[in-house]
Parts: sequence; C-alpha cells; structure tokens
Amino acid sequence: MLAINKFKKFAGSLLVAGSVVLAGCSSQDDGTGPLKIGVMAGPEADVMKVAAQVVEKEHGVKVELVEFSDYISPNVALADGSIDANAFQHKPYLESMINDRGFKLAAVGNTFVYPIGAYSNTLKNINDLKDGAKIAIPNDPSNEGRTLILLANKGFIKLKDINNLEATPADITENPRGLEFIELDAAQLPRSLDDVDVAFINSTYSVPAGLLPSRDAILVEGKDSPYVNLIVAREDNKTDDRIIKLIEAYHTEAVEKKAQELFKGSAVPGWK
Repeated sequence: MLAINKFKKFAGSLLVAGSVVLAGCSSQDDGTGPLKIGVMAGPEADVMKVAAQVVEKEHGVKVELVEFSDYISPNVALADGSIDANAFQHKPYLESMINDRGFKLAAVGNTFVYPIGAYSNTLKNINDLKDGAKIAIPNDPSNEGRTLILLANKGFIKLKDINNLEATPADITENPRGLEFIELDAAQLPRSLDDVDVAFINSTYSVPAGLLPSRDAILVEGKDSPYVNLIVAREDNKTDDRIIKLIEAYHTEAVEKKAQELFKGSAVPGWK
C-alpha cells in the first residue's frame, strides 16, 4: 500500500549507486584528482559518460562520475565539496535548494529538457479521470509544483498561485473531482502504476521503465517547457577551466546523439 511521506522532500540520505572513472592521461593531474561530476544513475549518467569521454580526448581532463539515486544528495555532496559539479536539476529546483538550505551553488551550463508526463495502466485519456482518482506525483520541490501546474492548466484543480513553481497539494484551492494526491520519490513512480490511476513521471525515470512521453503519456509538457536541466557548480569553482571544457564537450553532436538514442527522442537540447 502506498504511503505519503512528506518528510522525504527535505531529508534524503546519501545514496551513491556507484561511480564510473574514465581514466587516461590528463593534463589536470596536479594532485587535485579527477573532476567529480554528480549525476542521476541511469540514462542521464550514460549521456554524461559521452561528454566525459569527449573532454578527456580533446582536453585531457579526467572525469569521475558519481551516480546518485535521489534528488537531494547531489546538491549536498556539491555543497560540501565531495564532488565538483552536478548535472540533474532544473533552475526552479536549484533555486529552491539554495533558498531552503543556503547552498552557494551556481548554474554554469544547460543540458536537456526531460519532459514530465502522466502515465496510466488503465486510462487512455487524461479526461477520463474519475472522481476520487489516485494521482501519484513526485515529492521533490518544483517537480511537484510542475505537475500540479500541468493539472491546473487542464482545469482539474485550481491553485492559490498558478505561477508558484513550488506548489504542493496544500496550495490547491479547488479540487472538484476529489483527486487524491500521493507524493512519492521520483524513482518510485513507475512502480506505482499498478496502485494508482495516474502517475506523473519525469523522462529520467519513465524512459528506462519503457514509457515514452511521445507514445505513452496521456498528458505531457510541451517542448517550450522552462525546465531545462543544468550543470551546476559551487560559487567558488564555477570558473574552473575543467568545468568550462566539460560544458563545451556536453554541447556536442556526440552527446546529443546519445541522449536521443537513450531517451527515444524525448530529450530536447537546452543549449540551442
């Protein structure tokens, strides 16, 4: 039975799924070690591996990818210096973490827009939602608001402020269908489909589960979504030449090609 755990929004523990070291001769081997980049385990990590290979080949920068399985830990690790940069979040989420925790972090480059969509094992159309339907939504700041804004724009609910990117179910002022919102960690959402009527899942987790926004979603963000993912560093290392070179490597055809392969055409380059 699904449980609502609001506390998870702010209390994730460090869950490092593993790391991948891309070794080689590096002009940056001056005692500081490889450039450590935090990524979400799964296809996003595989995309970054290509950028790491490019930057090593073209600039001699050795990169170590540190993979995480929750949305809190990569910023904690960046803020405390355990990693040098991360690539997993969009601007609204970054801003919420900075405001909530006082992290000295800065966006230094764009990656892709990974659209969030609504998926269902029982419904073919979002308009078929019945009164009292169970809706699973991500419990992290801003992705939760992102979902609720989508529903508000479709007329299912009304919010205190339609522009509040950090809206939660507490901000719903009208819910005429009595929809029940179940807040879950993003990684759990694909597994929730047998227990709910609809689950809103980011492409990071929907595509590995075999759910494509363009094919399977019954409601999906448009390509003009402002939620482009970012490469983020600390304020004290945002001009690190290795990070700048990594961004250049990320914005290459090889990386875009890999993203399109892994996300089945659902990743939209955010730097073009």
